[in-house]
Amino acid sequence: MAAATRILLLTLVALLASSAFAKGKVKKPTISYDGRSMIINGSRQLLFSGSIHYPRSPPEMWPDILKKAKQGGLNVIQTYVFWNIHEPVQGQFNFEGNYDLVRFVRLIGEHGMYVTLRVGPFIEAEWNQGGFPYWLREVPNITFRSYNEPFMYHMKQFTEMIVNMMKKEKLFANQGGPIIMAQIENEYNNVQLAYRDLGVKYVKWAADMAVELYSGIPWIMCKQKDAPDSVINTCNGRHCGDTFTGPNGPNKPSLWTENWTAQYRVFGDPPSQRAAEDIAYSVARFFSKNGTLANYYMYYGGTNFGRTSSSFVTTRYYDEAPLDEFGWQLKPHLQKFQSLKREPKWGHVRDLHRALRLSKKALLWGTPIVQRVSPKLEVVTYEKPGSDFCAAFLINNHSRVPATINFRGVDYTLPEKSISILPDCKTVVFNSQTIVAQHNARNFHPSKKARNLKWEMFRESIPTITELPIKTKAPMELYSLTRDTSDYAWYSTSINFDRRDLPMRSDILPVLQIANLGHAMAAFVNGEYIGFGHGNNIEKSFVFSKPISLKPGLNTISLLGMTVGLPNSGAYMEKRFAGVRAVTIQGLNAGTLDVTLNYWGHQVGVAGEKLQLFTEEGSRKVQWTPLQRTASPVTWYKTYFDAPEGVNPVAIRMESMAKGMVWVNGKSIGRYWSSFLSPLGKPSQSEYHIPRAFLKPKKNLLVVFEETGGNPEEIEVVTVNRDTICSLITEADPPQVKSWERTDNKFRAIVDELKAGAHLTCPDNKVIKQVDFASFGDPWGACGSFRPGNCSSPNSIKVVEQKCLGKSTCAIPVDRGVFDGIGKDSCPDITKTLAVQVRCGHAKRP
Repeated sequence: MAAATRILLLTLVALLASSAFAKGKVKKPTISYDGRSMIINGSRQLLFSGSIHYPRSPPEMWPDILKKAKQGGLNVIQTYVFWNIHEPVQGQFNFEGNYDLVRFVRLIGEHGMYVTLRVGPFIEAEWNQGGFPYWLREVPNITFRSYNEPFMYHMKQFTEMIVNMMKKEKLFANQGGPIIMAQIENEYNNVQLAYRDLGVKYVKWAADMAVELYSGIPWIMCKQKDAPDSVINTCNGRHCGDTFTGPNGPNKPSLWTENWTAQYRVFGDPPSQRAAEDIAYSVARFFSKNGTLANYYMYYGGTNFGRTSSSFVTTRYYDEAPLDEFGWQLKPHLQKFQSLKREPKWGHVRDLHRALRLSKKALLWGTPIVQRVSPKLEVVTYEKPGSDFCAAFLINNHSRVPATINFRGVDYTLPEKSISILPDCKTVVFNSQTIVAQHNARNFHPSKKARNLKWEMFRESIPTITELPIKTKAPMELYSLTRDTSDYAWYSTSINFDRRDLPMRSDILPVLQIANLGHAMAAFVNGEYIGFGHGNNIEKSFVFSKPISLKPGLNTISLLGMTVGLPNSGAYMEKRFAGVRAVTIQGLNAGTLDVTLNYWGHQVGVAGEKLQLFTEEGSRKVQWTPLQRTASPVTWYKTYFDAPEGVNPVAIRMESMAKGMVWVNGKSIGRYWSSFLSPLGKPSQSEYHIPRAFLKPKKNLLVVFEETGGNPEEIEVVTVNRDTICSLITEADPPQVKSWERTDNKFRAIVDELKAGAHLTCPDNKVIKQVDFASFGDPWGACGSFRPGNCSSPNSIKVVEQKCLGKSTCAIPVDRGVFDGIGKDSCPDITKTLAVQVRCGHAKRP
């Protein structure tokens, strides 16, 4: 009851403050909420949000990413705060470059959008150790994410520092800044049972701590069904309109903090896809059921630079987000960069936002009424008595069968698994299954300027136990050995054999068997490479077993242990382990020899890391040799390249290599792992983003550390574009949603003729140079792979060329008269489809 009273009082204060603000008496903004919506400066809001993480792109790309988010209809940006990049060493802080949180939040406000700041400080996010710095693991007696005094002390310290930083910069909404909500913890219900009563106490403590630190904006907890009254519980998932049980209090709004636009990938995975139609359906469904905020996770995925990704997660993050990972340069030598839209996903959800905004007043002030037409068909209306506010959702939940719904005397046809939105309860302006936005396809082209690379190499020496500084009886645990300062650590031991110990027959060899807790390992015997083993994201441990050649006398076993990021989820993360567990040699004349306790030497990192061979200064510290054509493990490769031609985004194709890391001008662009093939027989990621912001016009230093052996001669620097654009429209499709507007509470059309049509726009001020495909009839396929059907107008190519060639944007009516002429329709009895694919390019200068 007390919490309900507090919320109602906050709302009343907000409304009074808004009125006073309008009269010029009060300038201080306010934010509150009730069971219907968020209330910002006294006004109820529909909030369309997108996750964009500042460390996953260079700051030079931030302005355009945010600009395109705003153009896509977003009014909120959601970001985590990444503790481990800000405090990598206890008490030493970094908020520079793409870690500049204040600059990022302020920039969002400058673009006219709000912010949800997910402080965490546990964030998961497929980020190294879920955002926790490694040093936190070494705090005595600590248990992460539990009612544990050492953990709560450090969690509160960091949270308080971030809150005070935002407060000092006046970035909270009630100070006039953009931050309207903050999040404490993250998906704790997933692990809460593991901590029993301490988990229950921890949740309450975390909520109380957050609100006590700052009460001027609401705090949220995602996937926390039992969230305390002082915070709002929210939903994460793909279909929260159907799976969310709702807020756990009558005065809390329905918020959706993560609508996954696809799925992150780990090395070894096939591609992940999620159709734009399914995303649009899920969001429309959520808003039809009293939803007030939906956030796309991710709206821009970006890049896991350096060693920032968690266990086995690929360097490219959420590749199927509405905004592409890659960014291009606005003009050569001008430090302004733009991002690429992934169509139709970007355009389809933009159209959805427009349709919902046309319905805004009915949704926020109307009373919902649900009419079940049948088990699979439903009508939801929002109507305010005594006003013209009326909006309707017509819902077909059948996944395979189209349907017709009679609503207020009119028949409306709905495709399978779709929702139609009627902002005036009469006119369909949007259907989730019907895409009128354009499509595009991503293309990679080898650079003409950055080719014929001249490679040099430097091979790491394989150390023996006497050369390694850290000595213990058994192999050390890998996480605690590296302390997250490197992916690598050497292990080495030596064994003396008499000739009588070794097999006498030439066809029998001893076998080296190593039980390893993860993640990967390269093995050497007497300096010779014998093989590579690895786990995967599901089962990180593995057993390495290879035949080896031993000699009478002293033999050395050297192992390069590897991590591929630290774990980011689950209970008791501080108790996870990796690295060499047990080592045996099988097939000796005396049987199996266990050398686990044989006395081992260790060293963190490889020599090239310590020398910083990936920098100009460091690269001069060793003698590089001409490239050898045989694959070589633990080898550094170096070359120089000029910035590729034009302004298109740049990437490097690494399919000819196996596993390692890449640096450009001293900046790590992340881990690659081309030898870990998906079930489709292809690498999970082949191309790796090199931001144009990292490049100089000439002589860019490119350094690769290859762990197991590859062919650098086949590495390609490529440019990226989305210059292939398409449209797929039927006669039955509605016009673009921007054909209508609502002004002075009146809903009306703003075009003379409401007809379906194809609308194409080239990126980057390019023009349409070529029509690759056009068919008006019954074509099929997708952008980049259209095929004609059994019926196609012979004038299709000609009409599209007349309408579009040489233009940066064009409109093609879906009109039989335009394509077939009067009386010349060869297939009059079908609903016709127009499929168009064109290619954009820069116009020739006169």
